Amino acid sequence: MTTDTPARLLTLLSLLQTPREWPGGELAERLGVSRRTVRRDIDRLRELGYPVQATMGADGGYRLVAGKAMPPLVLDDEEAVAIAVGLRAGAGHAVEGVDEASVRALAKLEQVLPSRLRHRVSTLQAATTPLTSGDGASIAPETLTVMASTVAGRERLRFAYRAKDGVASRRVVEPYRLVSTGRRWYLVAYDLDRADWRTFRVDRVSEPFATGARFAARELPTGSAAEYLRQSMYGRREVSYEMDVTFSAPVEVVAAKVPGWVGVPVPFGEGACRLRATVGDAVEWMAVRLALTGVEFRVEGPEELVEAVRELGGRMVRAAGGGGG
Repeated sequence: MTTDTPARLLTLLSLLQTPREWPGGELAERLGVSRRTVRRDIDRLRELGYPVQATMGADGGYRLVAGKAMPPLVLDDEEAVAIAVGLRAGAGHAVEGVDEASVRALAKLEQVLPSRLRHRVSTLQAATTPLTSGDGASIAPETLTVMASTVAGRERLRFAYRAKDGVASRRVVEPYRLVSTGRRWYLVAYDLDRADWRTFRVDRVSEPFATGARFAARELPTGSAAEYLRQSMYGRREVSYEMDVTFSAPVEVVAAKVPGWVGVPVPFGEGACRLRATVGDAVEWMAVRLALTGVEFRVEGPEELVEAVRELGGRMVRAAGGGGG
């Protein structure tokens, strides 16, 4: 019989998180207590915010259902390892759709993982090679989790940084947000030594260290970390251009295939949409990026992008043995 109430409640919660209905008698047998005790424990879980639904009947049954808020989960060892490995794989390669929220979840999970499970996660990751799209550099998930924890806790961050020209430096910053462009991760932060806002490519960061020093949040000039990164990137480029593309697919389809940093499509007739955005990526890369959507599209401008798409199409036709120029 389980006499330790907290331990019994955790066991009961773990059982209820299995997607099935549990008869009261079976729960009582599993826990080694009476059905009356099970009913009292169910009431305690409800008081803690767990939405447990009861069904009437000779034996009665219980099921954990969706509520207004996400209750804490109880994971067994295998489930915890599987989730951590999946989050690490996505976070380390800036996969589209895996944004800062995923990194925060990974940071929370790894903070409470027992050492034996942390070792299993590291072993599994070291033994596997992910097949990823894009040309983004891989990143140690530990780097992202340290950064995410300092962003969430408003804690100053210290790290070594290698600039594009290879110059190495040490930075102490007040981290604001992590931003994924679909190919790379960037940190938007206030650089204390330079007394100004900066963006840092995370794959050029090493030795990240949470200093423990708290800070009061500063107001970002643009109000949005994504917008600040966009302006920072385009400000360093010699050329940016206005892209105008129409897609033969609904907005929701195209929006799911085009990264948010490129722009937001809007409806354009029945079953179609249009994307207008200021971009600074090379037209050759943008032509490839548009082709990767898998949606029929037409480039309205600029002419340089039109030509890049035309050349890419001809090259693909020739590669497939279709000839043509």
